[in-house]
Amino acid sequence: MIRLFNTYSRELEEFAPLNPPEVSMYTCGPTVYSHAHIGNFRAYIFEDLLQRHLESSGFNVHRVMNLTDVDDKTIRGAREAGVSLGEFTAPFKRAFFEDLETLRIKRADDFPAATDPQYISRMIAMISQLMAHGFAYQAEDKSIYFRIKVFPEYGKLAHLNLDELRPSGRVRSDEYEKENIGDFALWKAWDEADGDVSWDSPWGRGRPGWHIECSAMATALLGEQIDIHCGGVDNIFPHHEAEIAQTEGVTGKKFVRYWLHCAHLLVDGQKMSKSLGNFYTLRDVIGRGYTGREVRYALLRVHYRAPLNFTFEGMDEARQALTRIDEWLARLHECCATPPLARENESQPARFRNFFDALDDDLNISGALGFLFESIRETNRALDAKQLSADEARTWLESWRRVNQVLVLEESSAATLSPEIEILARQREQARASKDFRRSDELRNELNARGYDVRDTKDGQKITRRGNAQP
Repeated sequence: MIRLFNTYSRELEEFAPLNPPEVSMYTCGPTVYSHAHIGNFRAYIFEDLLQRHLESSGFNVHRVMNLTDVDDKTIRGAREAGVSLGEFTAPFKRAFFEDLETLRIKRADDFPAATDPQYISRMIAMISQLMAHGFAYQAEDKSIYFRIKVFPEYGKLAHLNLDELRPSGRVRSDEYEKENIGDFALWKAWDEADGDVSWDSPWGRGRPGWHIECSAMATALLGEQIDIHCGGVDNIFPHHEAEIAQTEGVTGKKFVRYWLHCAHLLVDGQKMSKSLGNFYTLRDVIGRGYTGREVRYALLRVHYRAPLNFTFEGMDEARQALTRIDEWLARLHECCATPPLARENESQPARFRNFFDALDDDLNISGALGFLFESIRETNRALDAKQLSADEARTWLESWRRVNQVLVLEESSAATLSPEIEILARQREQARASKDFRRSDELRNELNARGYDVRDTKDGQKITRRGNAQP
């Protein structure tokens, strides 16, 4: 039984989708005005873990991730760059998909962009319905606003007491604090700052507000009611609160069954910001010599509802943890007389039952990894004592295969070393054999400088290639 913490109820609830085994899942994607930062990717990796665990449990997940390519930030960025909105956002879209590949994040089934004509038309249709139902109105500035006082459920996702907050009138900006609570913009009338970014509507030339974009894309691709909606805790208010109000105002049905939100990522114990010099994109971290799977592990290993403190010491710990997994797998393979068997439809392996039980408990990744590393310790002790048979080693590898389908942490393939690197590696082995440790260290530094990690194990020298390795 899978249990998930529902932000709306603030309780752990048994997961029961509307139409099992089908699961509809909407995840808030990037606003493509810059490269996504590691805080964004913490949320995307949590969502990837959720999807993979649901699929390992027998569900079929239809996941949608939107691309916000029109909002205050993208328009401002395009204006400052002196290019069209599409020209400005295109390279950031490409970079985002490259980053997904680097982090081994499974692609969503759909990546709708807010500027696609079909979704602009749907936004206009939804706003028209909200106006007809009395939920929306056109103000003096010609923009269309949602009237929160006629939607009694407004504020319940964020657990706001609206009686204690004084509405501040109308809020035209896409982003605002809860102290500025008020009627939010569904459609923004064109002004000079928008430049050539506008669409025709029954209320005049303008553009959609950020919130209506997700409602239109989610319902277009997943239907009026969806099982799971994810995002960061910063999305709870106002974005997800607004999504509920405007969607349910149109459909009259409960929009989302389970709301899941990921806690903030800190850097060295502080909020990430450019002014503090601790703002990192994925490319910044990769540029320091780390690999995508090392970043994946570092962002994956802490429970999604707990704040994660990112440090480069933590990145080194991630590298060490993956090294333990790599060496364990290598020892199991060496123990096998034949390659591990491929069983596509095997039942869940008993050896890692506790691993999957932990993930069933609201994605308790810390507990799951604890069981994994305890298993590594147990099998390594058995291997040291020559007490693990080839059949047992194969069973462990078969069990690991299902675990790795969820974690996606295994080295993709053994690094093929160039002849020059092979020569350096052999020279270092010879130096160690002759106890010339000074020369050995010099060769290690040379290999490190070329992007290769060198580890001395009881089974000999192990060399792995980092993402920035030179041939």
